Amino acid sequence: MLLKIATTHQPATDLGFLLRKNPANVHRADLPFGKSVFFYPETSAERCEAALLLEVDPIQLVRGRKTAKGDGMLAHYVNDRPYAASSFLSVAISRVLRDAMAGRAKEREDLAATAIPLELEITPLPCKGNDEIVHRLFEPLGYEIETHTALLDEAYPDWGESPYRTVRLKATKRLADALTHLYVLIPVLDNAKHYWVGSDEVEKLIDKAGDWLQSHPERDLIANRYLRKRQFAQDALTLLDEKFGIAEDETEEPEQAAGEEALEKPMRLNDLRYEAVTAALLKTGARRVCDLGSGEGKLLRRLMQEKSIEYVQGVEVSTPELEKSERKLKLERMSPSQRARIDIVRGSLVYEDERLNGFDAITLVEVIEHVDAERLDALERVVFAKARPGAVLVSTPNIEFNQTFENLEAGRLRHADHRFEWTRAEFEAWAQGVCERQGYEVAFEGIGEAHNEFGYPTQMAVFTRGATE
Repeated sequence: MLLKIATTHQPATDLGFLLRKNPANVHRADLPFGKSVFFYPETSAERCEAALLLEVDPIQLVRGRKTAKGDGMLAHYVNDRPYAASSFLSVAISRVLRDAMAGRAKEREDLAATAIPLELEITPLPCKGNDEIVHRLFEPLGYEIETHTALLDEAYPDWGESPYRTVRLKATKRLADALTHLYVLIPVLDNAKHYWVGSDEVEKLIDKAGDWLQSHPERDLIANRYLRKRQFAQDALTLLDEKFGIAEDETEEPEQAAGEEALEKPMRLNDLRYEAVTAALLKTGARRVCDLGSGEGKLLRRLMQEKSIEYVQGVEVSTPELEKSERKLKLERMSPSQRARIDIVRGSLVYEDERLNGFDAITLVEVIEHVDAERLDALERVVFAKARPGAVLVSTPNIEFNQTFENLEAGRLRHADHRFEWTRAEFEAWAQGVCERQGYEVAFEGIGEAHNEFGYPTQMAVFTRGATE
């Protein structure tokens, strides 16, 4: 099995610093199941390519193992394990490229922290679920994907295609991130592991994939295939929710959970927000609405009361919040005609998703401030560039107003999970930038009672797609 890693970053030979392997040498290593050879087929200032060739020894794999009753020894030798990319390759990556996967580059720490153009190729790769599964796993992580499948036998085309692929991936990423994606997802594609999966694999998955798995649309599939046991997968998903504070409302101290709501309750700001968003949606004439970050479904319940709204979809990344919204909406008690008007799905607002297409309007009510600032570009791409609804409504706190709250210390944000809160000028600058890049127009509204100096407690942008489209 073969893994190739290439870059056109200038100078491309800097790849040697990131991989901690001198391009002038051939690097060999013994592994518990075979041998690896690491070398550079191409080294120039314009393009540099490294290759990890893994040779698995089938005899070494089964030596000393007992055979199951009724299972001939031939079954241990005649299979695809030595030849198809699998968890063997993941282990080889973790051992041969340990420092690179950890983001360590002693001479070039700055480069290790930098996203660079990367081309990855894995062959032969077993894909249990055809090419679609490759796209489902890698596209949300921002990769361009190319797959090639050969015939089982060129002389006998009727035999059909091989179940193995050559998969090529292109993206601009930190090398450490790309290697981690491969480490986790290659066994997921293979849907098998060559070693016993114990509870320690849960911690390994959280350690390697915790930063991106939580918001991946296929996180349940990844966890189940990687861990092989339903209980381990559920444990991993629970740990992810705890790590990212998703179950915060059920586990944190009451005064912390109610922090933002307690601040805003005297002015009925939560109710006023949903009233303002609903009124703005009705003005746009939207009939099909998608609420991103729908939480426990408060806006969905309001929209279901509006006869002009034909269909609503809530999208939420948190499994506990999804379950809560299903309970509060009482989906199981709805009539067939009402149930046909609403769906609640698990998804992320920073990964492209076909389920976001075809809506008249998309809403993000008090959502963007929970997104890391560096991921706002991804949010913009998903909502404005790809989904491209006729209208987008975004509400967010006005940080200037915070100093009017008696119980809020100076410099603190309204909620512990807020990554940022914007001034009116910052919010308007972001919104205008989106319009210039994506062909929208925007109007701004305030929600709540305005302060003479600090403006409204909540600010809302109503984007409408340009009339020229």
